[in-house]
Amino acid sequence: MFPPAEWVPAYQAGWLKDDLFAGITLAAYAVPVALAYATLAGLPPQIGVYGYLLGGLGYALFGSSRHLAIGPTSAISLMIGVSVAPLAMGDPVRYGQIATLAAFVVAAMCAAAWVLRLSTLTTFISETVLLGFKAGAALSIAVTQIPALLGIPGGGHNFVERVAKIAGQFLQMQPIVVVIGLASLVLLWLGERFLPSRPVALFVVIISIVFISITNLAAHITTVGELPSGLPKFSLPLLRIHEVNGILPVAFAALLLSYIESVSAARALAAKHGYKLDVRQELLGIGSANLLVAFGQGYPVAGGLSQSAVNEKAGAKTPLSLVFASVTLALCLLFFTGFLRNLPKAVLAAVVLMAIRGLINLREMAHLWRVSRLEFTIATIALIGVLLLGILKGVVVAAIVSILLLLQRVAHPHVAFLGRIPNTSRFSDLARHQSNQRIPGVLIFRVEAGIVYFNVDHVLRVVLDRVEVEGKSIRLVVCDLSTSPAVDLAGVRMLFELETALTKRNIKLRLVEARASVRDLLRLEGAEGRLGHIDRSAMVADIIEQFQKEAKQ
Repeated sequence: MFPPAEWVPAYQAGWLKDDLFAGITLAAYAVPVALAYATLAGLPPQIGVYGYLLGGLGYALFGSSRHLAIGPTSAISLMIGVSVAPLAMGDPVRYGQIATLAAFVVAAMCAAAWVLRLSTLTTFISETVLLGFKAGAALSIAVTQIPALLGIPGGGHNFVERVAKIAGQFLQMQPIVVVIGLASLVLLWLGERFLPSRPVALFVVIISIVFISITNLAAHITTVGELPSGLPKFSLPLLRIHEVNGILPVAFAALLLSYIESVSAARALAAKHGYKLDVRQELLGIGSANLLVAFGQGYPVAGGLSQSAVNEKAGAKTPLSLVFASVTLALCLLFFTGFLRNLPKAVLAAVVLMAIRGLINLREMAHLWRVSRLEFTIATIALIGVLLLGILKGVVVAAIVSILLLLQRVAHPHVAFLGRIPNTSRFSDLARHQSNQRIPGVLIFRVEAGIVYFNVDHVLRVVLDRVEVEGKSIRLVVCDLSTSPAVDLAGVRMLFELETALTKRNIKLRLVEARASVRDLLRLEGAEGRLGHIDRSAMVADIIEQFQKEAKQ
């Protein structure tokens, strides 16, 4: 429950300078990104810095990853921005309070999920769905940032409306803002290409501030303005859950995004460095991060791959790097907020656009198109769901699509009809191996999934249709249960129904190679009285040999 109890005693003195440098580098990366994401969430820019400062401290206490960096992310920031506004009803104070309450509820949900061992629930959301969801989120975020990049008002409540607004206002763009935004994009792209693992965004921010300050352009463009100096003030959330209708769906979506994004990034880094990640413990790590952020008046945070990659490539050895990053950010909040007054919002928009660029994986989408049109369709549905319904409902759509995809596969499992592999006693799918030998008078099948209540009709229909096609030559049907790890009562009754239908055609049904738990259930249901002895050692070849001997007699 408390990972520092493991890594602190094993800490090596030589790691200190690595963690210190990584923490400072992470803080340098976090400042411009945090300011940009807080603006995306519709909150004061310093709130984003609070998220990195407090989230890192909370995760360092209870997280199991050595490299995961916690802070605001683009998807959660946009979701907060579009979901909290209707709940706040135009009150900016209430807006911030609801965002803080969302972080508090996320922490509570993480604790409940940890107690109930629900860490495996996120596996219901497939990588295919996440691919489409991330692309949709990236496009949704992009259309919220393009107005700031062009110096136009923007507007709209969804993706289509925002695109229409941008198109209608395109000729109103401010040339100086466009130049600053495009120059920032170019510098960020060059830095990412030639100076990887360096806080290029911070350099671009400093350059833009100096440029605006010496040219007196602050009066002609939109800048961040004055930021309050000092550390976040700690207090309990001022609102209660029952005072905000709709806070639970917002918090649940934030939890889903936070956990999936965090665990995906943490797993990738753990695999790279060869250590074990405890996915259940991550619930406590993310929960404690969000709890501290809620006490500091922030909004939900998560572990992101980009900031974690910065932390890891800078040489982080342990979560102590997050502590050093938090200390560095605290110093910035105390002494350097005045320096950010002339930071153009167009630069922050450029930072966000570069950060979300990696969310759109065209190569993987093309790969899905080549290898599986079904998977491509699922990814496309997730993408369109996010664009048309928004991030919050898009998360729900992604979850539903994942579960439907799983159910579709389980409800329609592949039923393989088998033939003997030449010169062996083994059997495999005739449809895939045309050279396999058919056994005269025998139909052998196996269901390549568990036989349970929501797929029994499909299995029964497929087998009986094949029996009908084979005609009157069939005298024995063999059900190979070796690939069915589970059979429920509905599955057993389906086998009985199949036996009844086959008996009317003077065809016998035999079961073979059932697993122990399946054998137990079959015997309790009286299957041996109807289908013959269920032998744990008998194989398909044995049943075939016995049938052929009886046929000769």
